[in-house]
Amino acid sequence: MNQPIEEDFEELGDPSGQCGRTTEIVCTETLPMGRMDSYLTKIYPKVSRGTFKRLIDESLVLVNGLAIKPTHTPKAGDSVHISWPIPKPSVALAEEMSLDILFEDADILVVNKASGLVTHPSIGHATGTLVNGLLHHCQGQLSGIGGVIRPGIVHRLDKDTSGCIVVAKNDAAHIALADQFAHRTVQKVYHTITCGIIAQATGQIRVNIGRHPHHRKRMTTLAGNAGREAWTSFRTIERLSKATFVEIMLHTGRTHQIRVHFDHLGHPVVGDGTYGIRQNRLFIRETGFTANRQMLHASKISFTHPVNQKLLICQAHLPTDFQFALTKLK
Repeated sequence: MNQPIEEDFEELGDPSGQCGRTTEIVCTETLPMGRMDSYLTKIYPKVSRGTFKRLIDESLVLVNGLAIKPTHTPKAGDSVHISWPIPKPSVALAEEMSLDILFEDADILVVNKASGLVTHPSIGHATGTLVNGLLHHCQGQLSGIGGVIRPGIVHRLDKDTSGCIVVAKNDAAHIALADQFAHRTVQKVYHTITCGIIAQATGQIRVNIGRHPHHRKRMTTLAGNAGREAWTSFRTIERLSKATFVEIMLHTGRTHQIRVHFDHLGHPVVGDGTYGIRQNRLFIRETGFTANRQMLHASKISFTHPVNQKLLICQAHLPTDFQFALTKLK
């Protein structure tokens, strides 16, 4: 039996087209109130229920050799055969846009990404992304080693997080940079404003992170060995009015790591509309200040240049809205 795959199939191609690999699993339990598309998301947590519904509707998921409906009840012993479509190639178009370039040479560039700018095309964001702007700026010359769906992108920042992001212009640079990220030799420093007063001058948050069991677009902290290791260290810069200005170093790079860890600490990021909503509402009532986005900024990134092997340090100053928030909360 093939092992479950962990790719993100959010951007699958036409399910009725050519298929890539196939997998087979056997249901281990009977769920009288369950449905097959939901059951499969537990086996493949990075694949959405909507994607499985689409695959089932296109008869790419068979149970005991037969086509089913998404509402099919999982039964212990059922043999489930899944044909995975080949991801649709990128059709991202080059778009002229203003980019704040912190560093650029023939192999890489480092961009100070503005808040509100989506990193790469996805469902609902086919245009107006950083990749669209990069394709125009680099005249189409971006690496494809990460898959043509996300050309040049070695790592990412959330839409509403501003700051430093590294882009590879060729495959050799992409491979070398990806290796540095994988071995945690890239130093990433962030700044944030959190709800409430953090008492500690410095601190460490080492709590595993994984997908939320009920909210697929959210992550959560997990006890024991569940999830993936996540390590954040921080330093309190200044205690503000009902808030704290914090400098953060990421030792791992999990999805939403800073936002999840500080919510776990009881001090969610100011303006975060996903984590710590209750605390943010209280913060607004007590301060009268409403942030226009999550107050999180990737201030500095340090890494070894993939070609000349020299240490490269890039820094993005705090954006205007972040500085305004600091002023209002002093």
